[in-house]
Amino acid sequence: MRNLKRVFVVVVCLLLVLAILAFMLENQEPVSLLFFGWIAPQLSVSVVAVLALMIGMVIGPILGWLLGRTVRASRKRLD
Repeated sequence: MRNLKRVFVVVVCLLLVLAILAFMLENQEPVSLLFFGWIAPQLSVSVVAVLALMIGMVIGPILGWLLGRTVRASRKRLD
């Protein structure tokens, strides 16, 4: 059963990598972003999208941890 779980995880990871690769190969048009007057260098659409996803995957858990910590602290004060 343990080996079946490992195989399943490996297959899901490989499918995810293949989906990301297909996305990157299909979206090669260069774009340049403008953010508060700062102009980013031209990158392909796929690179911009993957970078945004990775930044969100880092910021999301950090915000969740901070908000959870705040809620726990306020509950402690109420008790």
